[in-house]
Amino acid sequence: MIKRTIDLTYKTGRRIVIAVVGSSVLLIGIVMLVTPGPAFVVIPVGLAILAIEFVWARRWLRKLRRMISRRGAESRGEQAENHR
Repeated sequence: MIKRTIDLTYKTGRRIVIAVVGSSVLLIGIVMLVTPGPAFVVIPVGLAILAIEFVWARRWLRKLRRMISRRGAESRGEQAENHR
């Protein structure tokens, strides 16, 4: 019974720490959207931290990755067209 309580406390504490750290990094990234700073680097890092524990963060991170890949491909296509 004590081992189960310790395991539950550890899991809950870990989840809380990940939530606080990930949310803080994500919030700093959002603030960087309007202030100088690498917001487009910090926001995915915050989501990656949150994705360790939360499914919703994994989904958002997956969508963000797809969007970045799509825009990168479009940009490379435009550069190739301009080069011709």
